[in-house]
Amino acid sequence: MSAAAAPDASVVAAVLAAADAIVDDFAHHRTEAYFAGFAEDATFVFHTADRRLQSRAEYEALWAQWEREDGFRVHACRSSDRCVQLLGDIAIFTHSVDSRIELGGSVDDVTERETIVFALRDGRWVAVHEHLSPRA
Repeated sequence: MSAAAAPDASVVAAVLAAADAIVDDFAHHRTEAYFAGFAEDATFVFHTADRRLQSRAEYEALWAQWEREDGFRVHACRSSDRCVQLLGDIAIFTHSVDSRIELGGSVDDVTERETIVFALRDGRWVAVHEHLSPRA
């Protein structure tokens, strides 16, 4: 049995660049740029939401509600323990996330694990699914 071929470093770098853009835009609360990293048909599973979000528009509406009703604001976000798995035109990015989030006037540090599934669409790696879980 032969060893699996090493993943193409340039493809991994492109996926990491797409992930880095999402994390950086989130960290700086650049809402429009952040959502641009996700496909319109992306789905989202968050431990803080009571349901799966079926589209980017649904997530954008929830984000706007958090801002309006809870004073939601992202102050920082750091990604670590990163891994990219390539499956053809699909890439799975997993990492640990440390964020500083403001809700209801209180700023707290939040530690989570996240999976973002990317698809290569029109020559660009775009996020098509995000799953966020609490980290102990």
